Amino acid sequence: MTETHTLHATFAAKVDAVLNALEMEGVLPPDCPRNGVTVEPPRDASHGDLATNAAMVLAKPAKSNPSALAEKIVSHLTADPDVTEAQIAGPGFINLRLTEDAWRRELKAIAALGADYGRSAMGGGRKVNVEFVSANPTGPMHMGHCRGAVVGDALAGLLEAAGHDVTREYYINDAGGQVDVLACSAHLRYREALGEDVGAIPEGLYPGDYLVPIGKTLAAEYGDRFVMAPESEWLALFRKQAVAAMMDMIRADLDLLGIHHDVFASEAELQAAGKPEEAETWLRARDLVYDGVLEAPKGKAPPEDWEPVELPLFRSTQFGDDQDRPIRKSDGSWTYFGADLAYHFQKAESADALIDVWGADHAGTVKRIKAAVSALTKGAGREVPFDVKLVQMVRLLRAGEPVKMSKRSGKFVTLADVVEEVGKDVVRFTMLTRKPDAQMDFDFAKVVEASRDNPVFYVQYAHARIRSTLRKAGVEPSADHLDRLVEADLALVREAAQFPRVVESAAQAREPHRIAFYLSDLAAAFHSFWNAGNDDPGLRIIQSDDNTLTAARLFMAAQVAQVIRNGLAILGVEAVEEM
Repeated sequence: MTETHTLHATFAAKVDAVLNALEMEGVLPPDCPRNGVTVEPPRDASHGDLATNAAMVLAKPAKSNPSALAEKIVSHLTADPDVTEAQIAGPGFINLRLTEDAWRRELKAIAALGADYGRSAMGGGRKVNVEFVSANPTGPMHMGHCRGAVVGDALAGLLEAAGHDVTREYYINDAGGQVDVLACSAHLRYREALGEDVGAIPEGLYPGDYLVPIGKTLAAEYGDRFVMAPESEWLALFRKQAVAAMMDMIRADLDLLGIHHDVFASEAELQAAGKPEEAETWLRARDLVYDGVLEAPKGKAPPEDWEPVELPLFRSTQFGDDQDRPIRKSDGSWTYFGADLAYHFQKAESADALIDVWGADHAGTVKRIKAAVSALTKGAGREVPFDVKLVQMVRLLRAGEPVKMSKRSGKFVTLADVVEEVGKDVVRFTMLTRKPDAQMDFDFAKVVEASRDNPVFYVQYAHARIRSTLRKAGVEPSADHLDRLVEADLALVREAAQFPRVVESAAQAREPHRIAFYLSDLAAAFHSFWNAGNDDPGLRIIQSDDNTLTAARLFMAAQVAQVIRNGLAILGVEAVEEM
C-alpha cells in the first residue's frame, strides 16, 4: 500500500501535534486522554471544511473554559500553511477553512492510493469473528436470510477495510429437532423416488420440491433397504446426508450473492466434542450455574401439565436479565442457550472480538447470551467484546403488491429466485439502503427502476457516466494543471475526500449501511455537478477549446469514480462500466 496520507488523517495528526505543543506549554496536563477528540466536517458546510471539538473535550482536564482553550488551539492552527481561516463557534468548536491546494493534493492522494484509498490501519490487525446467516440447514435460503447475509458480509468487508483480520463464520444448527424432521422429510422423498405414491406431504414435514433430488440420491445409493426399516436404523444416516445436501444448496445460494464463509462450525460436532459440558463445568466452578427450579410462567395460571423441574440455570440475572436461564432441558439435552453459550466460548478462544448478525426475532436472547459470553471470557482472563446486530425482515412486493411464495420452497420466495430476476448487485446494495434494524420493503419494480429515486441505479450510473466520459474524451486525464479547477470542482473533491473518514466511523459503529448512504450522497453530488454543466457550459468536464482544463477535470472525475469503486467494493458490489 502506497504511503500517502489522506487529508482527514493528516489534519487529525496536525490537531494532535497542536495538543502536544500545548502539553509542552503547560496548557494541557501531561498524558491528557484524547480519545474523544474528533476532526470531521462541520454539520453545516458553510461553516468551513473541517471542525474539531478538541477544546470542548479537553477543557475540563485543562481546568479551563472551552472558549479560552479554543483560542490557544486556534493560535497554533492559523500558523499552518494549509489553513486559511480558523474560527471559534458556539461553546468552543473550532471550524477550519483549508486552502485550495490542500484539496488538489487530496485528488493526487486518491490517484496514488487507487484501490487502497479509504483503507485504514485503525483495526491494528485485531481478529474479529463475524458470524452471519447461520440459517437452519433445512431448505434453500429465502429473503429473510438474505438481508442478514448481506449485512454480515458487508460488515466483514468494512472491518477488513479498516484494518481488522476478519473471519466469516457460519454456525450450522444440525443438532436440534428440526434436522430430525428434515431426515424424515428426506425419507418420504426417498420412498417417493422408489415409486411409492406418498400423496400430500404430511403436516410437520418440509414440503418443498428441493427435497426431491435428495430422495433420488438416497434411492440410488441405498435401493429399498430403508423403505420398511425402523426409524432408528436410518434416521442418523439420512440426517447426516440431508444436512450435507442442504449445506451444499445453501453455499450455492450464498455464492449467488458473492458470499463465502471461512468457517462452517457444526453444532453437532461441538456437542460431540463435549464443549457444552466444559462450559458448564467452568461456570459451575465460579457459581455462575446452579441447579434450581424455573418460576412458573408469569401473567396467567400455569398450564395443567406444568410441573416444577430442577434444571441447571445460568445466573443471567446477575447480568441484567429478568430471570436465570436453563442451559439443559429436563431430558438432559442442551437448550439452544446452553449450546450457544458453549459455541461462543469456543469462538472467543481465537478472536479479539465477536459479532453476530441475527434476525430481529432473536432480540429477546441478546442480553442473556452477551451476559454469558462476558462471564466466560472475563473469567478466563481475557474479556472478548461481543456485539449483536439485529436485522429486520424484508417484505417482498411487486409494484406495491405482496409477492406470492415460491413453488420450489413450498413456503417462501427463495433468494435464488430474487437474484436470478434482479441480479446480485441490486440485491446487495438495496439491502444496505436502510439501517438493518428498520423494516424494509423490496419492490421488484422499484429496485430496477432507472431513476434518481433508486439509489442502486443512481450510484452505478454515476460511475458509468464518468467511465463513459473518460473513454470518449479524446484527452488523457492529467494532474499537471489542477490549479485550473474552480470552486464547483473542488466542492466535488471535498465530498470524495470524506470517504476515508466515513470508512473509519462506519467501522467503529459497525454499520456498513453508512457506506451505502455516503455513496448515494457522492453520486448525487456528481450528478448535480454534471447537471450544472448543462446550465453553464464553462462547468462541463470536456471543454472542446481547452485541453488543459479538460485534462484536469477528467483527472478529478476519474478519482471520484475511484472512490465510488472503492466504496462499492467494501459492500461487495461491482462498479459497472456502462449502462
